[in-house]
Order: sequence, then C-alpha cells, then structure tokens
Amino acid sequence: MNSAAPAGGTFFNWKHGQTWYRIVGDITSGKTPVMVLHGGPGAGHNYTIPIADLIASTGRAAILYDQLGCGHSTHLQGAPKEFWTPELFMEELTLLTEHLGIASDYAVVGQSWGGMLGMQFATHRPTGLKALVVADSPASMKIWVEEANKLRAQLPPEVEATLKKHEDAQTTDSPEYVAAVDVFYARHLCRVPMPQDVLDSFAQLAAEPTVYHTMNGPSEFHVIGSLKSWDIHPDLHKISVPTLLVSGAYDEATPTMQMEIQSRIPDVVWELFPESSHMPHIEEPARFKRIVCAFLDAKLD
Repeated sequence: MNSAAPAGGTFFNWKHGQTWYRIVGDITSGKTPVMVLHGGPGAGHNYTIPIADLIASTGRAAILYDQLGCGHSTHLQGAPKEFWTPELFMEELTLLTEHLGIASDYAVVGQSWGGMLGMQFATHRPTGLKALVVADSPASMKIWVEEANKLRAQLPPEVEATLKKHEDAQTTDSPEYVAAVDVFYARHLCRVPMPQDVLDSFAQLAAEPTVYHTMNGPSEFHVIGSLKSWDIHPDLHKISVPTLLVSGAYDEATPTMQMEIQSRIPDVVWELFPESSHMPHIEEPARFKRIVCAFLDAKLD
C-alpha cells in the first residue's frame, strides 16, 4: 500500500486499498464536475491528463484517478484473476464520487476501457450521473476482435505473420512481437508522435501489466483475458442520460462498433474525428475540446 500521495494528488481509502486521484480545476465552481475514466484496463491516468485539462479550461472541474491495480493506486499483484471485474471498478467509481461529495451530480468521460466501464456503469442508472461521454470504446469484445482482425488483415504480410507466430507460440512477450504490435498502434492507436503523457501510461503499463493481461490479454487485438466474452449490447437501452460517442476514422474502435452502440442508446450523438485513430484528444485536441465541452455545457449545469 502506498504511504504518501504523489505531489498534486491524494488518496481515497477503501476496503481494497488506496485509490489515487487529483482534482483539476475548481470542484466548488457550481458547474457539474466530470469523472475521467482511463483505459487499459490498467493504463493509468497519465494519457488522460489532456482530457482533464481541456475540460477544466472551461471552468468545469475534472477528476483524474488511477483505477485500482495501476499507477499510484494499490496494485494488489497477488489478487486472484476473478478479483478483476468491471463490477470492482464500478464500485470504486461510486465510492470515489461519494468521497468527493459529488454523488448526486456528476458526469463521466471514459476513454477506451474507461468508456466500456462508463457504459456498463450507466446501464445501472446511478441517480447522480447526468451525462456520459464514451471515447473510442466498444460495447462488445467479440465485435472488437472481429474489427481488429479486419484491421490486421491490412497490415504488411510480414507483420501479420510475426503476430500470428508469437500468438500461436504464446511468446507474446517477445521484442519481435512488441515491434509488430507497434506497427498496428501507429496506424490505429495514435497517428501522431506520442506526447509524454501517453508514453508515461505505456511505461507504467509495462511496469505493472497484471490488470491488462488478466482482463484483456497481451495486446489490443489478441483478447484472451476475462473480458473476452464481455458484451453489454443488450443493456445499452437502459442508459438514460445524454450520451456522446467520440471516435476516430482510423480508430481500432471502428465506425462499425460506434453504429452498433448508437443504435441502442436512446439519447445519443456520435462525432467521428476524420484525422484521428484511438486518441482524438491527442490527435485533434482543438476539435475534441470544442465538441466534448459544448456537449457537457449543453447537458449539464
């Protein structure tokens, strides 16, 4: 367990340990604050710092936090595989809003896995949730893998051969496999030079991969973890708050996925970012700020 919070943040203590969080902006401003849910699972808050900064620049507070198992929060490396579930992270989110005193009035912006978590959370209709932004997320891992295989088929043959060789041999920790994955990432994860915040998330994920490997698997498209059969399409109609979908034209969360989600959520709009892949908040930040903050200002106090 961590003994002292890193500069700029603090800890929330609960039954499973400590969750690190940082408030960006003034949470007492009178504007509905926003919980920012990072991806991975286990990628940490670092690469979502620009999302919080963009939101806070409009006078609305944003709360960054490291989900249990990564970053500055308690890691619990010895926890059994069945411990790491969406329900665990939904409980963490609920308790953190209560700790912050905003449980009756808040919004959620979730990126990638964070959007998956945000959607599942919203299907339970928590009373304080006022709006939802889902950035670059699937609602079914089966469709995610199907679409990833379509994108993989467009890779150079030698790259695909390397991926398949190591996946079949279960040697996905090989530097050769990692290099092949990076070819996919350069096309469909982030198409601009990765800023330090993104690199920091990748570094901490490499240092503590337990949650990612347990729930997802060794890569974005080789999903063999506990989320392999995750699918909340049948429950999306239960989401009762205004919802914004955000995705990139080159996103691994493909337009096909977004259309499936859009057709199921009652009050939803979808914005496609033409120059982006999986990180529009990094690849097209000005447009991301304009669209996301306009949505939040229109739907929230």
